[in-house]
Amino acid sequence: MRIGNRIRAILSLVLILAVMMLYADRVSYDKEATGAKFWEGEKTVVKLWYDDDALTPYLLHEALKYNSSHRRVRMVPTLVAADGYLEAISAASAQGEDYPDLFVLTNDALEKAYLAGLAISVPDHNSIVFFRYPTAALNSVIYKGDIIAYPWYFETSALLYNKTYLKDAARDSVENEKLLADIEANGEGPSQGEEENVEAASVEVTDEEVNAKLEEMLPTSISDIIKFAENYNAPETVESVFKWDVSDIFYNYFMLGNYLNLGGSAGDDPGQCDIYNKDTIACMMLYQQLGQFFAIDSAESDYADTLQDFLDGKTVFTLATTDCMAAIKAARQEGNAEFEIGVIPVPAINDDYQTRTMSVTRCIAINGYSENIDEAGAVAKWLTCLTDDDFYQMTDKVSANKRVEFQDARRSSFLEAYETSVPMPKMIGTSSFWMQMEIALEKIWNGADPGEVLKGVDEVVEYQLRGKEVTLDPIVFNEKVSLLGDVEDN
Repeated sequence: MRIGNRIRAILSLVLILAVMMLYADRVSYDKEATGAKFWEGEKTVVKLWYDDDALTPYLLHEALKYNSSHRRVRMVPTLVAADGYLEAISAASAQGEDYPDLFVLTNDALEKAYLAGLAISVPDHNSIVFFRYPTAALNSVIYKGDIIAYPWYFETSALLYNKTYLKDAARDSVENEKLLADIEANGEGPSQGEEENVEAASVEVTDEEVNAKLEEMLPTSISDIIKFAENYNAPETVESVFKWDVSDIFYNYFMLGNYLNLGGSAGDDPGQCDIYNKDTIACMMLYQQLGQFFAIDSAESDYADTLQDFLDGKTVFTLATTDCMAAIKAARQEGNAEFEIGVIPVPAINDDYQTRTMSVTRCIAINGYSENIDEAGAVAKWLTCLTDDDFYQMTDKVSANKRVEFQDARRSSFLEAYETSVPMPKMIGTSSFWMQMEIALEKIWNGADPGEVLKGVDEVVEYQLRGKEVTLDPIVFNEKVSLLGDVEDN
């Protein structure tokens, strides 16, 4: 072999040895920092359990993205039966067999999960929660001052309105205003009833004027809806101006939600229970008056039927949850629901009393039995913090992440309603409250004394929370409240 070739061979060997030494040092460092699994060709498997099949396409899509972009972790979503869901997680975790590292649950089940060791404090609080979620989302996942889950998506109620009907009413109003202005400008005052008989064709009305009038007509209170109903020249298709499901607590809680306290802001403090007070009595008196303005049979009331009536153009206003948008989309695909539909947060009751709707937040908890806490947290963060409007497009569910830019303004309106909502309490002792309150609302709607009914509910809930009988002092309420007037002292 020539000298030159021998020198080149030696230099090549030295270079190869140097690279091998550097690689060995890097492998040694990575093994120490991250564990040997990756370097042995294995991935850490993070198992995610969920019980809603509507999430399946999205979770499979995200798992593919996550697994292709993360070399050391593999996300595996698994659909589990909803019946006995939390019990199944607990049993699998205790047995140490095929249990989830993460699982999806509603926020009201968090105390039960935490006390069973199935939900733990989430890592890296600051980057996850405080900059991305509204107050309601934070309160929904706080337990005893600690954040024990990642908020994901929510359900709450809002006011739907038939924008087509309101635009027509706004156009009529603008036309009449212009005609009356022309008559007055010419020195001829309209005779009684003439306002209703003027010809709309004699004036021009722009879309900008109609839209401005429409904004004025959007109700800022339930009282506004009543006043609108009294003066509305409804089309023949309209059977009721305002109709909603009066049999379900979720669509009626708004009437007293601003003045009822059950468990504090996070719904986790059994020492805070205030259901029976002057404000809740007043609100329930107003609720009873609603039953007189809008004759709805509580025994026949049904959410699906009520929503369908709205989509068919039989009502102008209704209360609905976020699932209504999927119903609207499905109806339009079938050639129905051609009306333009708008959404706003539920307005105040009247000038004196405000509203707050109830909300349920679906969140992702880290299983306390998991051996992959950090990896599980990273997956949960991926799903909840990095979500975008694709989440809604694939699931028909609205993200609780306030940084998501929604393509549809109606989803933004639901998020606005969610921001000030009351999360369902987490306390196990309040599990029967919703049934108690639903029965109470039906009694009040049908004429029972609001104070007596609320007092009974409060005493039952106090007993469940404290484990002893509680007798509350009767509240003397001598004020007159009205949906169409101010509160007055007798």
